[in-house]
Amino acid sequence: MARRKTPPAPAELDQLIHERLRLGIVCTLAVHDSLSFTELRDLLETTDGNLSVQARKLEEAGYVRCSKRFEERRPRTTYRLTPRGRAALEEYLETLADMLPPLDQVRHSAGARRSPLGPVPAES
Repeated sequence: MARRKTPPAPAELDQLIHERLRLGIVCTLAVHDSLSFTELRDLLETTDGNLSVQARKLEEAGYVRCSKRFEERRPRTTYRLTPRGRAALEEYLETLADMLPPLDQVRHSAGARRSPLGPVPAES
């Protein structure tokens, strides 16, 4: 994909995915076929309540599919990334990549006072 002439505005990022834990959920599910609630919670090092709330928001948007069943009389919740969620992640990453300056530019222009997102005010 060719880079845009002007970087996208931060508001162009999918705000549903942009939240830290939701981004973690989507990215983690992108590299696993499915994960149980416990596996996802442990990988993301979060609490049950926080994972439940953020996963539900992704589920309501159609980015994640949640299935519940019983195994040996114990409830088991499993999450999968949906095709819509994968497409949203791909678009998010492409937008983010268009926002970011090339790594070489970051490394070699530490003293420069320019930003790909606009002018940087001089320090006083």
